[in-house]
Amino acid sequence: MNAAGKLGAYVLGLAVVFGGALGVGRVTGPGDAPTQGKSPAVAEHAETGGHDGADGGHEAATTTTTSTDTPGGLQVSQNGYTLSLLTTPVTGRPMDLTFRVTGPDQRPVTGYKVEHDKKMHFIVVSRDLTSFQHVHPEMAPDGTWKTSLTLPAPGAYRAFADFVPEGPEGGEKLTLGADLQAAGDYQPQPLPHVSRTATVGDYTVNLAGNLVPGRSSKLTLTVSKNGKPVTDLQPYLGAYGHLVALRAGDLAYLHVHPEESEQAGPEITFYAEVPSVGNYRLFLDFQHDDQVRTASFTVPATLADGHAPSATHDHGH
Repeated sequence: MNAAGKLGAYVLGLAVVFGGALGVGRVTGPGDAPTQGKSPAVAEHAETGGHDGADGGHEAATTTTTSTDTPGGLQVSQNGYTLSLLTTPVTGRPMDLTFRVTGPDQRPVTGYKVEHDKKMHFIVVSRDLTSFQHVHPEMAPDGTWKTSLTLPAPGAYRAFADFVPEGPEGGEKLTLGADLQAAGDYQPQPLPHVSRTATVGDYTVNLAGNLVPGRSSKLTLTVSKNGKPVTDLQPYLGAYGHLVALRAGDLAYLHVHPEESEQAGPEITFYAEVPSVGNYRLFLDFQHDDQVRTASFTVPATLADGHAPSATHDHGH
């Protein structure tokens, strides 16, 4: 089977989900399911964990919740699983960030299912949504995960662990979130202006489609290089594109995947369901010429009648 065929079979196996990476089910309230018939292989859904800040890299205890109505990544603990960051962060140079996930028995989890080619997807984003890193850490036998990354500047960051635990109490896809506080002179940046175009080196990515709360929203991203359409995108994490959306303000986490396609570009189509009006930051990972690149956008979610919150009036690139 060729690469396109494998991708098609892989994507068809995905359930329609929303709210954070890799979680099955729906975490928003009302809304219609994506279009019936051919599955859009979409909206990879992050479940929730507990919300608490990590001071000096160590996560404080919080109350466990089993709610499925809370967007993913806002909490540090869910269904007895807790994310604990073990590293005091530094900025401006590479560091080894370590963390663990403990299970309902309070022991480090060592059994994980492979989802989208990896047992753990780990994302670190600055609270002002100007910095985004998607990394894939390695796990030691004792359940401690480690990854190398560089925080570009002092300030507040949010880390998201996206995984599926094994075992009799596992099987549910989870996204847990915890805060990283990097000491230093913090200079927060404004949310980047609303834009339909992103430039990454020689590449330009254009976005078509609108986010409407409570509904499945079709988003099409078109990739070009030096003005020419890119038609030979390479698979990345089992698909031709990988999209993460974060709600400005609280960093509610959405994770979506593209609909089935045998075409390796230039268009990548996603379906996402957002929980509310407001601004969202979209981060598209795509691979070409053996390198993964990230294009980012600020997109407002508006009501079906076209109403938009006042914060979305400014436009720019």
